[in-house]
Amino acid sequence: MLRLGVLCLWRRRSLVFAVPAKNLGLRKVASGVSPPGSTSPRALNIFDRDLKRKQKNWAARQPEPMKFDYLKEEVGSRIADRVYDIARKFSLALDVGCGRGYIAQHLNKETVGKFFQVDIAENALKNTVEMEIPTVSVLADEEFLPFRENTFDLVVSSLSLHWVNDLPRALEQDTDEIQVNYPGMFELMEDLQGMGESNCAWNRKALLHRDTMLAAAAVYGEMYGNDNGSVPATYQIYYMIGWKYHDSQAQPAERGSATVSFGELGKINNLMSQEKKSQ
Repeated sequence: MLRLGVLCLWRRRSLVFAVPAKNLGLRKVASGVSPPGSTSPRALNIFDRDLKRKQKNWAARQPEPMKFDYLKEEVGSRIADRVYDIARKFSLALDVGCGRGYIAQHLNKETVGKFFQVDIAENALKNTVEMEIPTVSVLADEEFLPFRENTFDLVVSSLSLHWVNDLPRALEQDTDEIQVNYPGMFELMEDLQGMGESNCAWNRKALLHRDTMLAAAAVYGEMYGNDNGSVPATYQIYYMIGWKYHDSQAQPAERGSATVSFGELGKINNLMSQEKKSQ
């Protein structure tokens, strides 16, 4: 199971969706970039951030980067849907690890006034999709954001934080799961590379022998394969919520101001039934 981080909104009931990979045959600027190897003193140094930058830049330079956007498009849409559930407008929002703008494209000016889009890969920022909201592109590492505290009303992030070294363990929440069926393990690996999601852990193996790969593909297919010969990959998505308080939001009533007790609520159905009969 692949765990992909998403910072945005409250937890909803966990659902599993099967999403065919599109257009793949059988698949049903500002400063702020950290120097290579930089990390906070207390953070675990698991991932090679410089390599991740190169991977994402390579993916964004491909002739058809949208060919591998199906998962990021799907998650970006779900995050935007959750933003719409918050009954207020956000004047200034931040997307951490925006990629090509997978969240902002699904939002409108009535919801977000201005969007700062941050990514570690300059090529992704140069190749953003069209959107209605005014945006500012910022080249920066997610671990070293060049913004003052209390700048933004809303912070979102989609499929980026799972490569961050200094990430709180608070991401261990209940999750969404998106299942994609691939012709085989090699097609899955091709897509991960096309997404810029190849492994960048320091302890990764630089090269795997061809026989090892073929054996792994055969075992994968035998253990997890579908009846039609395809193999599933499950992407586990983490959601959180965080937005800035605003006076326009609904406030709880003062204690003792209720005009109806909870004991009276049981009588509502009877009253409504009597009303219907009288009509």
